[in-house]
Amino acid sequence: MSNHKSEVCPECGFRFQCICSEIPKVTTSWHLALLTHPNELNRDTNTGKLLHRALTNSSVHIWDRVNPPASLIEMINSGDYQPVVLYPSDKSVSLSSLTQKDALQDPPYLFIILDGTWQEAKKMINKSPWLKELASVHLERTLKSEYKLRKNQEDGNLCTYEVGSHLISSFAKNKENYLDRFFNYYISVFNADKSGHKYRYSH
Repeated sequence: MSNHKSEVCPECGFRFQCICSEIPKVTTSWHLALLTHPNELNRDTNTGKLLHRALTNSSVHIWDRVNPPASLIEMINSGDYQPVVLYPSDKSVSLSSLTQKDALQDPPYLFIILDGTWQEAKKMINKSPWLKELASVHLERTLKSEYKLRKNQEDGNLCTYEVGSHLISSFAKNKENYLDRFFNYYISVFNADKSGHKYRYSH
């Protein structure tokens, strides 16, 4: 019996099967900025990094309470985008109110997703006056999450990947969403990998 141990892929983090070549590539007319809480960087359940790899027009910015990420602040102030935060608030409007308009906005939208737990997202908003000054949109509360890799999730609270996937579906003319299909596969591989084996398709 071989004592060889499978190597962990440095990109997708899986040991028993690398999924890097299967991650879909999606290009949008708008830009997606992930504002990531530092705690997310070392979580294997973080889906923001997966979303970032799938979207060609995306960027990652690390949140800091004292020092806002300079790269994101520059994008917001550049005049090249219409910045919008995806977070429910008293002033937020439904995403559908934007999608009813022409998706090819000029300048294009800069959608900012808070990448962290629901509790961390609240902290990021409350501790960041510059975020509160931006326009905000919310998703429908009737949406149901298929993400079961984290416990204590409330109904209507989607993971970062699901938020991005819904955003793409809302603007897409072709409603077939390859991100949704891939995500179901990703969850199956994740569970198999944590159980110590390769995911096997069932027909």
